[in-house]
Amino acid sequence: MAEKKATTKKAAETKEVKAPAAKKATTTKKAAAAALAVNAEAIGFKAGDVYQALAAAEKALDVKEIAKAAKISEEETLLGLGWLFKEGKLLSTEDNKIVLA
Repeated sequence: MAEKKATTKKAAETKEVKAPAAKKATTTKKAAAAALAVNAEAIGFKAGDVYQALAAAEKALDVKEIAKAAKISEEETLLGLGWLFKEGKLLSTEDNKIVLA
């Protein structure tokens, strides 16, 4: 009977350790989503980051490459790209890469 209690206690401890880790990951995703400010000023700054990254690269880049070069998330990159496309400052190539107009 003592062995069974020890096994049950050990299993309970294992579950307790895993549960907070899973909860922490969920909290991190929510915090990241909340950190993305969707307003004209913030998107304008991201557009500037995207523009600078493309200007520095001097070649067509895809979304992941732009995000990495600008050191921003892909979501922020897409917002900045939309801004720049609307202003007519970007062109899209046939292979889904983006270059300055």
